Amino acid sequence: MTSVMTVKHSRGASARRKAISWGVVLAGTAWAAAASAHHSFAVFFDQDKTVTVTGVVEDFRFSNPHGSLTLRVKGQGGQEAWKAETNSPSIMLRRGWTKDSLKVGDTVTITGWAARDGSHYLRMMKANRPDGSPIGAPTLAKPGDEK
Repeated sequence: MTSVMTVKHSRGASARRKAISWGVVLAGTAWAAAASAHHSFAVFFDQDKTVTVTGVVEDFRFSNPHGSLTLRVKGQGGQEAWKAETNSPSIMLRRGWTKDSLKVGDTVTITGWAARDGSHYLRMMKANRPDGSPIGAPTLAKPGDEK
């Protein structure tokens, strides 16, 4: 009977090790997904090059880890879609933004750091309404330098 108990104990320990191993694997996978979602500013944007575009809001997402804004902009060949990445909602709130700061159909001018690959993608520094009034406070430091 003692050997049977030892076998049962051994199976229980093995099951616990498997459960712990799977937990570690799942935690590692979740961490990797989160790490890839929050990318480095310098990888995608050129801190020495800014771009300004004016367009009509197609989408505004006030979400983590970064908000986003999609504009329909008049380009040389017709309408172009531009996407802007913002700071996190917590930083945007401190700068006077809310989830209702922009609505689909609003016209806005945004200035930001240009995408390194030349695409219609930027990291937003500031936004202004058609009358020139600012929306929230501008971002003057590149991400990572701000507190």
